Amino acid sequence: QVQLVESGGGLVQAGGSLRLSCAASGIRFSTYNMGWYRQAPGKQRELVAVNTSGGTTNYADSVKGRFTISRDNAKNTVYLQMNSLKPEDTAVYYCNAKNLQTWRDYWGQGTQVTVSS
Repeated sequence: QVQLVESGGGLVQAGGSLRLSCAASGIRFSTYNMGWYRQAPGKQRELVAVNTSGGTTNYADSVKGRFTISRDNAKNTVYLQMNSLKPEDTAVYYCNAKNLQTWRDYWGQGTQVTVSS
């Protein structure tokens, strides 16, 4: 059974920081691209950052220079360090695991991030 369990969300003031974690089980973690997505109320889910199985990282323009995605393959965990948070970063953040060879695609349950002004 595949599980992606996010943690680390919460309420923070603008300019503050949070670190999200996503612990994966039931998959061969190192072979998956790991990504963070977010969905704000009334908006579509959008890609925030991805860390590929080869170690390449990509970011949405809106978070470049503020967010950092990293992974620890020994711990089957992907992280999202979020600095200089803005109210517009408020959303539910979802962890995603995607294998581009098998096309298997899994999602976590989401964690709420709220940034107050």
